[in-house]
Amino acid sequence: MDQTTEQSAQPDVTQTTTTLTAEQPQTTTTETPTVDFQSLIPDEYKEEKSLKNFNKMDDFVKSYLHSQKLVGLDKIPVPNKHSTDDDWKEVYKKLGSPDSADGYKYTLPEDHAVPEETLKTFSEQAAKLGLLPKQADGIMKYYNEVIQQGQQDALAQAETARMSSEETLRKEFGPSYQNKITGARNLATATLGEDFLNTTMLQDGSKLGDNPQLVKAFADLSEKLSEDTIVQGDNPSYMTSNEIEKQIASLTEDGSPYWVKDHPNHSKNVDEVFKLRKLLVDGE
Repeated sequence: MDQTTEQSAQPDVTQTTTTLTAEQPQTTTTETPTVDFQSLIPDEYKEEKSLKNFNKMDDFVKSYLHSQKLVGLDKIPVPNKHSTDDDWKEVYKKLGSPDSADGYKYTLPEDHAVPEETLKTFSEQAAKLGLLPKQADGIMKYYNEVIQQGQQDALAQAETARMSSEETLRKEFGPSYQNKITGARNLATATLGEDFLNTTMLQDGSKLGDNPQLVKAFADLSEKLSEDTIVQGDNPSYMTSNEIEKQIASLTEDGSPYWVKDHPNHSKNVDEVFKLRKLLVDGE
């Protein structure tokens, strides 16, 4: 009897739990509307350049807090993505960037290869970019070294080409090399100008005046114009190897003064033959 009463007094746990579960309110998710930061700026500040880079209030607050931390500190703030060109210029100025191109001085050697006009133009650009004087000087030193190295390489290449051309022409001209070269040079200089011949560089790195084909062309032309004083200059006429040999044969033919010791022209002919033979040997 007692047991039955106790069991009846116990609450219906299952029913109560079910009721509580059914009565729980449902949770709904509400999206936060996106606010355009630019629309929050008062009209009197809308034209401020430093505010145009902000699109979110979060970015503005972070930037403000960052700047507040630097107030009163002897430090240069590091610009961020919201910084303007003027902000960067202020940083460069505090680091030591000059206000104008006149503030840049270069410690280049006296024989530097950088044109003065180039230095002037570079200084103007360096001032716009906010380069420090030490940085600008370092760049110019490197640039000067590059130019000088290039000039040395070009001179070495031109000298190699000149020596190769001389070797080729000596073999071809033989004993008359020097005379032919002189005639060709006189005519080429009078026609094209010495500066043009020495400063005009060909694709192989040689000077125009050292080009074998050009030299031979002017040498051949100078022979045809041998009566022209421009070609001859103060130099004696010249002979080819065949012409030298013919001259020697003529001076040493039987019965000539070359063979008669008592002849008045004997010594003269002997000396002439000796010179011609020496010229022939030296030119080989």
